[in-house]
Amino acid sequence: MKVVFDTNVLVSAFVAEDICSVLLSRARKKEVDLIVCPKILEEFEKVLKEKLKVPEEIVQEALNLILEASQLVHPAGTAFKVCRDEDDNQILACALFAEVDYLVSGDRDLLKIGSFEKLKIISPGELESLFQD
Repeated sequence: MKVVFDTNVLVSAFVAEDICSVLLSRARKKEVDLIVCPKILEEFEKVLKEKLKVPEEIVQEALNLILEASQLVHPAGTAFKVCRDEDDNQILACALFAEVDYLVSGDRDLLKIGSFEKLKIISPGELESLFQD
């Protein structure tokens, strides 16, 4: 199954031992095909550096770990305005471009949409529950 993790899922995976870190571990083991795009990586880096004050060396290690666990795609710009946050629109564009099964997010605005075109937007817990069946 192909997935995109929203930036908040990736940040959570690195700052807490929680469901998001379990999901990133699944991506590292290739239990899911994780897709990322430059926008997600830029946001991830910005949050770690500016909001969480993580040292540059550790930020680079985290970025490398994500890149090792994922496939990088370069979607074209967004032609739609589904979300009020342009960053969310760009993450949707990444997921649609890569034709993933799920966009995994903790963002209420994205989760409220539920689905867009053929894309399903689910929480980290919902993705993990797919492995429990």
